Amino acid sequence: MIIRKAGPRDHDALARIWLESWYSTGLKSLFDPGLSMLRARIPEELAQGWDLYAAEEAGEIAAMLAIHPRDFYLDQLWVAPAHQGRGIGRALLAFTRQKLPDEIWLRCVVQNESAWRWYEREGFLFEGEEDVPPSHMRMKRYRWKRG
Repeated sequence: MIIRKAGPRDHDALARIWLESWYSTGLKSLFDPGLSMLRARIPEELAQGWDLYAAEEAGEIAAMLAIHPRDFYLDQLWVAPAHQGRGIGRALLAFTRQKLPDEIWLRCVVQNESAWRWYEREGFLFEGEEDVPPSHMRMKRYRWKRG
């Protein structure tokens, strides 16, 4: 697997992975951003400081990662459903820890139990809950600090 900076040509594939991965959580009924919203959000977030990465497996984009390095924020980590269960998420998290070696914080939708339980197993500590736009869903906030 290769993790690389994503370019404009990747945005469409990354938006699809983001949407398909969100749908795979079974939470589409809570919030359905649709492909056009996610396509539009990528350049907006890049303009606000996102570092966006694509993970490729056998020449195919299999996952996306978006971080806000100045805020130590892991904003998005999504693995395409067809590529889940192969350690790609763990590799992206290790990559994030290389980029943000001292501290990382993130949010997970309260109802996405498999995601927040995974982050807990990866050493993230629960800090609280909050409503987050644009969905205004209830989110759990987690933080990891070195040693």
